[in-house]
Amino acid sequence: MRKAARWLRDTLSYEFRDPALFELALTHRSSSGQSNERLEFLGDAVLDFVISDYVYRAIPNADEGDLSRLRSSLVKDATLAELARDLDLGQHLILGGGEQKSGGHRRGSILADAVEALFGAVYLDAGYDAARAVVERVYAGRLESLPDPRELRDPKTRLQEWLQGRGLERPDYELLGVSGKAHRQHFEVRCTVAQIEATTDGAGPSRRKAEQQAAERMLAELEEAGS
Repeated sequence: MRKAARWLRDTLSYEFRDPALFELALTHRSSSGQSNERLEFLGDAVLDFVISDYVYRAIPNADEGDLSRLRSSLVKDATLAELARDLDLGQHLILGGGEQKSGGHRRGSILADAVEALFGAVYLDAGYDAARAVVERVYAGRLESLPDPRELRDPKTRLQEWLQGRGLERPDYELLGVSGKAHRQHFEVRCTVAQIEATTDGAGPSRRKAEQQAAERMLAELEEAGS
């Protein structure tokens, strides 16, 4: 654990008072004995609060929906896994033999869980302020360049808002076709804004995904034409 402790100190400027908590945070359930699952549960709550507090203060004019979407984009598993890879956390994980052989130290879900477990362990080790500091160090790059919350909205919602803001009716979505087997279907959809005689097509593994792509394309065309 000395190498891991040195990594933590050098990377996140933190040293555990109780090294056993740090070891537990790195221990996947595939290993024998206790695992980091309980710490993950706690760390998830700590992370949600820290990020909620940060975005609330950073974007005072954002409404609840935008704040929720922004928080969700920051705390989702895919983001956590990216952060873990940036930190090289995987090399310090304690895995069972099977997970080691199958590359568990690179698996997104395991990395995401370990990051949350680390936050939970720091909280138990030194309290909320210490945990918040570690979370903010992990997220430093992302917190410095927060995206516009409006860009995180569903493309269909953004298109509808764009049209309504110009006195135009809602778009119509028509299912053009469905192909493929039941477990791997492919949907094709057409988005139409009748008042301006504009149409775009979209495709995806679900009708919702296809509609989103069609809406995204429609919005891009309308914004380009209006620029």
